[in-house]
Amino acid sequence: MTAGEIVRLMNQEDRLVAAAVGRELGAIARAVDAIVGGIRKGGRLIYVGAGSSGRMGVMDAAECPPTFGVSAKVVRALIAGGRRAITRAVEGAEDSKRNGERDLRGIRMTPKDVVVGIAASGTTPYVLGALKYARTRGATTVAVTSNLRMPVGRVAKIVIAPEVGPEVLTGSTRLKAGTSQKMVLNMLSTAAMARLGHVYENLMVDMLLTNEKLAERALRILAEASGKSVSAAEGALRAGGHDMRVALVMLKMGVGAAESRRRLKGARGDLRVVLGNNRMN
Repeated sequence: MTAGEIVRLMNQEDRLVAAAVGRELGAIARAVDAIVGGIRKGGRLIYVGAGSSGRMGVMDAAECPPTFGVSAKVVRALIAGGRRAITRAVEGAEDSKRNGERDLRGIRMTPKDVVVGIAASGTTPYVLGALKYARTRGATTVAVTSNLRMPVGRVAKIVIAPEVGPEVLTGSTRLKAGTSQKMVLNMLSTAAMARLGHVYENLMVDMLLTNEKLAERALRILAEASGKSVSAAEGALRAGGHDMRVALVMLKMGVGAAESRRRLKGARGDLRVVLGNNRMN
């Protein structure tokens, strides 16, 4: 095949992924509700995977603190083989059920946590061991797999199984299966954080301003959300100690930083309550 033929075939196959994920929206929504409930009780979202699947979990967990302003402790990711496995293959790391249990013990998993096992094949021992341990400890278990009929589907309480079909490169689950995993994890974390109030409408009002690009983005978000000028947004953000929630309340309600903080504290940080916006509830 020519290069053009290869990429055309891959593109045709990739078009099947969104439809496969679409057939799992009910299960994904149930998992989101479980994650929201767990975090509200003080629990965590914990991804568990091996190889490419594990790296998907690591990537999604790493993006939550800068995007939603949550602690890195709220969304965790465990990958078979540990940190070394993020950038290179660790042979045999996924073959131990005991290691999956051990790693969950290591982060002191509790019944309030939601454990999401990611395993395209549905048979990864590391993931199965983690899910079985989580279940015995009373935690909510979720499986993200490409094969509903495999063992992981019988262990987890909620099973998300987009059936994407054979890979272009036989057995290479980093392709369509990996794409479906990325889409599902995006939904789990984004929808959960939205339900927990870490976004305002469709705007990232809790993101961390860790560089100039994000600081500029914050000003545009505040201006759009408040209907005020960028210069007014800049002044409010500075007066509010670079806290976007504080700045937004200042801009929309015409109050100072101290009053903004007082109102947010009274509403437990919920912008929808402070601003009287119930469209997302």
